Amino acid sequence: MTEKRSATGDKGMVVTNHPLASAAGAEMLLAGGNAVDAAIAALFTLTVVEPMMVGILGGGLAHLRLPDGRHVVVDGLSTAPAAARPDMYRTVSDSLPDYLDTEGAENRVGPLAMAVPGALRAWCQTLERYGTLPLADVLEPAIRHAARGWRATPYLSDCIGDCAAEMISDPELSAIFLPGGAALRPGDRVVRGDYAEALRLIARAGPKALHGGELGSAVAEHMRRSGGLVSLEDLRAAAPFEREPVRSPYRGYEIVGPPPPSSSGVHIAQMLNVLEGFDLRAAGFGTPDGLHLLAEVLKLAFADRSVATADPAFVDVPVARLISKDYAAARRAELRMDRAQSWRAGAMLRESANTTHVTVADAGGTVISSTQTINNLFGARFAIPGTGMIANNYMYNFDPHPGQALSIAPGKRVFTSMAPMMVLRDGVPLYALGLPGGLKIFGSAMQAIVNLLDHGMGLQEAVEAPRIWTQGHTLHLEPGIVAAAADALEVRGHVLERVSTVGGGMNAIAFAPDGMMTGAACWRADGTPVGVAGGLARPGVRFILETGRR
Repeated sequence: MTEKRSATGDKGMVVTNHPLASAAGAEMLLAGGNAVDAAIAALFTLTVVEPMMVGILGGGLAHLRLPDGRHVVVDGLSTAPAAARPDMYRTVSDSLPDYLDTEGAENRVGPLAMAVPGALRAWCQTLERYGTLPLADVLEPAIRHAARGWRATPYLSDCIGDCAAEMISDPELSAIFLPGGAALRPGDRVVRGDYAEALRLIARAGPKALHGGELGSAVAEHMRRSGGLVSLEDLRAAAPFEREPVRSPYRGYEIVGPPPPSSSGVHIAQMLNVLEGFDLRAAGFGTPDGLHLLAEVLKLAFADRSVATADPAFVDVPVARLISKDYAAARRAELRMDRAQSWRAGAMLRESANTTHVTVADAGGTVISSTQTINNLFGARFAIPGTGMIANNYMYNFDPHPGQALSIAPGKRVFTSMAPMMVLRDGVPLYALGLPGGLKIFGSAMQAIVNLLDHGMGLQEAVEAPRIWTQGHTLHLEPGIVAAAADALEVRGHVLERVSTVGGGMNAIAFAPDGMMTGAACWRADGTPVGVAGGLARPGVRFILETGRR
């Protein structure tokens, strides 16, 4: 049994991690817009109602399938400011577990944690190139909810409580989310008037409002006064890239995902290539053999990840070799079914799990899968005064030690585990999916693909199924993994840790040959699928009705 139910529709499907964002996307489809219009409207709305996860001062990726069959990955990831330096933080250790920590947590909280945002310009460029509706129309639901207010969910209330100790020191955040010093309760009405005005300014001026205009000046001034590095020149220079996706065959299907600096396209292909040599269906879902294989390919992927996730403008990434069948065969030959192994994993990586995802499709053949974030919960835990815009803490994703593949460099893009993925058969989309969850994203997406293609699960079952995760140290198991399987994994040498969740709320769409779409969202977030069906009246109906009255 699944906790949620899927939705169906033949005119369009919107799946996001908040009901109001899904409604905003559906509103665009019902107004005659396409999937891109719907996705961008949903993302802007999420910046209002899921403010702990996403914002226009953040960054992310979008994977588009266009009606002509082309795939485009829009890279709107954040970058290090021009004034950033490899040694800008004072590190506290050169070894685990606090290798990435810095004195005063300056790479995680406060002005020095903020990188140059890429989200707004990427969303607006994507809308202009591939959407059909004006920016002002797409922004309208977000503005409406920010100005009139909405009711806090238990999920939002819990997130505020988790980081209230650091948020309380920022007057902008505390006024909205900690009124009277206490976290909003579920059901409390939330109004974000300053942010509504910021969105209205963007509706009038476009992305230049931030990337050189009034909002950008507010960011730069706050950085100057508080000791941050992001300048107006940084904001003017910020620009998204359009990249070619990584494609890889798997059991007669084609897996399509984003290239570096994202891990997902390369390492999902790598893991599936290794798994292709095993009969996963015969092994069964959730069995000791099946779980052992998933754990081992996760570890080997992380062992290679340190050379394959950095900005390709700064690091030579061996994509072709990592996704080759020959390389997979060599790695597969090293795998042992009777015991867990060390796959020469490097330093333990760390990446925020606090992200959001939308998956949208229309009846015209446009599909978009997009993952976006401000990195940690409420980003760097401050907002730009008078604007309601919450700062990202994307500098936390860089290695604070100089001389490493992921070290800081001016203009360098952050690495990411974001996995806006699609699965094709004979060039036709079968599935589109993605999720939040930091380092756990691409491994969770891989498991969902295995659930669908190897285990024959339905879409809702596939996104809700229990997950595992490891990057070479402890093996995390969700509660749904049965005790007998966990015991067998321990016998093979896996060091286990039970966790409440692995990754975040997955959003997925399945496409049937007759044009019907199924949308699914899992129990790990407030995900809601909204399907669009029906349509306009049959031509000539008005004439027939009028004739019948005569």
